[in-house]
Amino acid sequence: MQETADADLIRQYKATGRLDYLAALYQRYMNLVYGVCLRYFDEEASKDAVMQVFEELVTKLQQHEVHNFKSWLHVLTRNHCLMKLRSMKQREGRLVSIEDRPLMENEELLHHDNGFSLEANLQVMEKCLETLPEEQQKSVQLFYLQEKSYREVASLTGYEMKKVKSYIQNGKRNLKICMEQQHA
Repeated sequence: MQETADADLIRQYKATGRLDYLAALYQRYMNLVYGVCLRYFDEEASKDAVMQVFEELVTKLQQHEVHNFKSWLHVLTRNHCLMKLRSMKQREGRLVSIEDRPLMENEELLHHDNGFSLEANLQVMEKCLETLPEEQQKSVQLFYLQEKSYREVASLTGYEMKKVKSYIQNGKRNLKICMEQQHA
């Protein structure tokens, strides 16, 4: 029923452009947006990001055909946070490498057209993350989810730099294997 109500508000917003329809829709999922933002930022920055995502919605919802608003909003929020982090890193003079990309961002498992929802994939990923050995789990969480550099992960955990790289590589591989097994 929620999806039907969401679709009605989206239709009304697109037809009229009135922000009260969009605000009513966004209000339902603001806690979800805030929770996603907290994975990337502190509380203050997360609150700012919640407002920025709403501002993005004003135009993006008009441009896109959305069938599952909750999943679409989750992806939009995550992408907003990642773009903000990338721009912050680039301002700091640090180039973003292929290794800095978010965990599983471009992996096939997160695509909607294979029959699995983004939310289900994220739940599987979190469950699989818990199965990793502690060193891999810590390293993967810090590197991918908190966007720390290898050096920062080594400093925070006390692991040697070579070990950190190994834990991240093995953790990512084990996570992918676990997720594929969950979807098999």
